[in-house]
Amino acid sequence: MTWLITGGAGYIGAHVVAETQKSGRNVVILDDLSTGLESRVPDSATLVNIAITDQKAVRKLFADHEIHGVLHLAARKQVGESIERPDYYWSENVHGLQVLLDAMSEANVRKLVFSSSAAVYGQPEITGDAMITETTTCKPINPYGATKLVGEWYAQAKTVSDGMSVAALRYFNVAGAGRPEFGDVFTFNLVPLIFDAITHDRAPRIYGDNYPTPDGTCIRDYIHVQDLAEAHVAAMDLVDSRDASFEAINIGTGRGSSVREVIDMVIDVTGLTITPEIIERRIGDPAALVADVSKARATLDWTSRYDLHDIVDSAWKAWQLKG
Repeated sequence: MTWLITGGAGYIGAHVVAETQKSGRNVVILDDLSTGLESRVPDSATLVNIAITDQKAVRKLFADHEIHGVLHLAARKQVGESIERPDYYWSENVHGLQVLLDAMSEANVRKLVFSSSAAVYGQPEITGDAMITETTTCKPINPYGATKLVGEWYAQAKTVSDGMSVAALRYFNVAGAGRPEFGDVFTFNLVPLIFDAITHDRAPRIYGDNYPTPDGTCIRDYIHVQDLAEAHVAAMDLVDSRDASFEAINIGTGRGSSVREVIDMVIDVTGLTITPEIIERRIGDPAALVADVSKARATLDWTSRYDLHDIVDSAWKAWQLKG
């Protein structure tokens, strides 16, 4: 049984490929290597170096390989860049998905696991200790989040028109490394941003310390990338067991950590003295975003295993390997 994993040479993708192969499935990887690394691709997987928007090439991939299902990770995911280049994000994330779904339809492939995001929720009106559930109203506040929500709608429509079985995984804040060589090499997310600052003798920044949270800094749900990879395999099992259906599922831990708690954990793991710089809030940062993960537990029979220490410790080992 062969699964196509788009974006399989990326940070998350490399972990997902490894877990997919561990489950006994064969893997074909579609990746344009714009952010992915060929060194992450195992010899036992087939790499097809094409763009997701190249309709002719994507159709040929399906013609050349007997694909059972698709796990679609390939996407542009920088919120700031999406605001500056919305047309690019629409082309890559929405048109790219259209090309993929059209090729799946033509090849009679009906199983899809879609990489979505908690960005579909925007700034949900959550009060007290309430968590974000899959029924929380989706109001994305940036083009990236909008492309992910539209992607869900489009995939869901295919369950009706083509009988597809779809699981859309709404990731929260992904960090850590399952293997040091698979670490996140980009400085877009909080943990690598802190590492990059301390590596270059800069103070890591905290954007606002006057939020209505216990220590005044924003709270987020940090999920270990290894846990996330295992959730994908569970989602493959789910769509394999169903005919036409659609499920949107939060993938997080159900536990929130503040920015200051993350920095304190970095201090604990590295043994370094770190004094963060407090600057003004960023526009659009909600005080707290934490996933209700009860649906993932019930639907996927999956739950996270790693805590914040595991995340930071594994990420630091990977960062040091990066040099």
